Amino acid sequence: MSHLIDLINRRWAVIVNEAIRVARIMSGPQICVSLDGTSLESITDESARANLAGADMVEVRFDRLYLIQPDPTISEEEEGEPQKLPPEDEWALKDVEEVEVEASIKALKKALPLPVVFTVRPVSEGGFYPGIESQRLAILEAAIESDVSWIDLELSIEDDARSSLMEKATAKGIKIIASKHDTNGMPTQQDIIDLVAENQDKGELVKFCGTSRDHGDALQIVNAAEELKDSGHGFSLMSLNNGGDWGRLHAPIFNQNLVYATMQNEFRLSDKGLVNIRDLKEAWTLLEY
Repeated sequence: MSHLIDLINRRWAVIVNEAIRVARIMSGPQICVSLDGTSLESITDESARANLAGADMVEVRFDRLYLIQPDPTISEEEEGEPQKLPPEDEWALKDVEEVEVEASIKALKKALPLPVVFTVRPVSEGGFYPGIESQRLAILEAAIESDVSWIDLELSIEDDARSSLMEKATAKGIKIIASKHDTNGMPTQQDIIDLVAENQDKGELVKFCGTSRDHGDALQIVNAAEELKDSGHGFSLMSLNNGGDWGRLHAPIFNQNLVYATMQNEFRLSDKGLVNIRDLKEAWTLLEY
């Protein structure tokens, strides 16, 4: 009898996974525009433009509210591009107390027209939050209490703290992105596959973003996505730098759940591994995805 029950359960699992896979293929990936604003006003404006461009959701990088955007400098090299900013990792940061967390979350919740992925990225994973980890986790908890649509919980968060946040988010019906960002390089294709497979219970999907040093690194993302496309796993894979846009542009054929795009529209944006949302949607149309 137990053997029959096990057989039925296994067969049912196969049917469910296939149904999920087919649903993902039919619906295609959702597009999340990661907002670059460093103030409530700029985030609100950018979100409105993302909505008009056809985004399904926006990522609020709350850690960016701590950035102090410098004045542009005058470029003497090229006419037509007189204003340039230094790299963001050279910008000054506000003190933790300068951002009123609860008031800011409340204002964003009221102003943004799309579902929100709420993120507070630590410096160790390429973010800008200047405080200590306990303060960062308190902001994530405040976002959960505000009933955001999605919450980004890094896999690097200490196990007990992450489990507590995950339990609170799940109780409120908030979807969870289990993320990892490698700012130092790119793991192997198999390591990426294992990361996705082994952390499926940590959220609705596993997000991995690596840093490509060359096209060989960028191919690790593409190859991993190809291997995972029929797995039934929830995932979003990408990388920064040259070739990093490959996984985003071809996400529909890899059955990726979520693709991160930007409102940036600068020359050679692909060198950063990023893709503008309008260009992304146009590419999908041209490629008949």
